[in-house]
Amino acid sequence: MKLSVKKRDIHGKKVKNLRAQGLVPAVIYGKHVQAESISCVKNDLLKVYRTAWYSTPVELTGDVDHLVLINSLQLDPVSDEIISADFLAVSRTEKVAAKIPVVTFGESQLEKLNEGKIMLIKDEVEVEAFPQDLPSKFEVDISVLETVNDVFFVKDLKVSDKVTILDDPELPILTVSVLEDEEPAAEEGGEAAAEAPKAE
Repeated sequence: MKLSVKKRDIHGKKVKNLRAQGLVPAVIYGKHVQAESISCVKNDLLKVYRTAWYSTPVELTGDVDHLVLINSLQLDPVSDEIISADFLAVSRTEKVAAKIPVVTFGESQLEKLNEGKIMLIKDEVEVEAFPQDLPSKFEVDISVLETVNDVFFVKDLKVSDKVTILDDPELPILTVSVLEDEEPAAEEGGEAAAEAPKAE
């Protein structure tokens, strides 16, 4: 996956001019590189991010040549538009730690029968691997939870032997929230109110 970038010598308030041209100011940094200021086309960055997320290596081309991970994206609090980006330069020969998003799929019989609601407790899991071996995401089928007592833990994830999970294996990823019937509670409240002594 590639992203074309250009070196940037515009900083501070002047970066507004870049954004007006559909460009995103960004910075590259890492253990073996000096920090560099760059810019890229916003729509190109969006396309790459939607596929790479924060865990798939991206090859920067153009004015610089680095293998990077998208480390963070800063969004405008009002418009949600990307206003800046940070890239972490990585090496294919050194392992890196990255947070991998958890994505659910499938159909839950518990939810279908109105017996419970599947809750995503942990939406990312930290792992360590060589950049090229990092998974883009963890997909979890919610149908594996068949009873209200079932829990899907970090240790239940299927991972390659090239990937080491850094998070506590006993942390829950999916749990079941029991749906409570509010009517009895309302009735009890009504009875309690009826039985309460009147203030004299």
